[in-house]
Amino acid sequence: MPAISLPPVPYDATADRPGWAALPAGLRDALAARLGGPPVTVRPAGAGFTRGFAAVLTGPAGEPVFVKAAALAEQRHLVDWYAHEAAVLARLPAGLPVPRPRWALTEAGWYALALDAVDGHTPRLPWDPAELDAALTAYAEVATALAAPPADLVALRLPRLADLARDDILWWGEVAAGREPAPALPPWAPLPELAALEARLPGYADAAPGLAHGDLRVDNVLLDATGRAWICDWTWLCHGPAWFDLVSLLITAHASGLDADAAFAGHPAAAGAPADALDVTLAALSGYFLTSAAAGPSTASPHIRTHQRWSGEQALGWLAARQGWA
Repeated sequence: MPAISLPPVPYDATADRPGWAALPAGLRDALAARLGGPPVTVRPAGAGFTRGFAAVLTGPAGEPVFVKAAALAEQRHLVDWYAHEAAVLARLPAGLPVPRPRWALTEAGWYALALDAVDGHTPRLPWDPAELDAALTAYAEVATALAAPPADLVALRLPRLADLARDDILWWGEVAAGREPAPALPPWAPLPELAALEARLPGYADAAPGLAHGDLRVDNVLLDATGRAWICDWTWLCHGPAWFDLVSLLITAHASGLDADAAFAGHPAAAGAPADALDVTLAALSGYFLTSAAAGPSTASPHIRTHQRWSGEQALGWLAARQGWA
């Protein structure tokens, strides 16, 4: 089993967000009107890598809602993400462990989206095996439901993972060709093999039916008081294989010293996957994370580059262990 490696900043403490008091007064008044009065408690979300407002607001009646908000002018990309997520969540099949949208409003130059509040916590790292099992069980439900998605969900014209990979994820080939700066790599890392592996991802993704979450990480999972896991943050839903999501989630399981190979092989989402799907995805994700980490300062969370570097190192280390490189 691999040695345990923890991220440089805990996933529940990566966010850099405006507080309630920093929101425009008109927006606070509009939110209070929806809540039946000013919030009694405001519990900020510590996880995430954007600078949008995100918190659980509990009104005078005692019912909590999770609210995301962003400025229409300065954070238009976040507004578009939140509105798209609301459309996705409203169309996901019933019964899934997924927070549903309550309402949305635009006020004082801001857009706000309210979702069901999950009374829970981000899984702790290193992963507790029972919490990982709960997350894998929840994703099995999701993957099964999205294998044949409803027509109104597909009608949203979701992107294809194969296209996203060609545009945004496949980087080792660019590095090998000298078109992108090379991130710092251990001497044993074979660049030609990494480029060859990742290059298979678009073809595999194109051939796969169904939809993938597209951003399944430990900080997009919440565990409630009963131990049930909920899958959150549905901005990047795309046409693609469920096994891609499974790999992105299990990177932190490998880093936690758990048998991530067995977890992947035994999960329903991996059924029918190409024999090298795990290696192909690890190659692609390691290149994406490590080249992103080397891209210079970001306007998102101040911790995003260090987290990308850590995630890339874990993906590359897992791949190296499987390939016998190191």
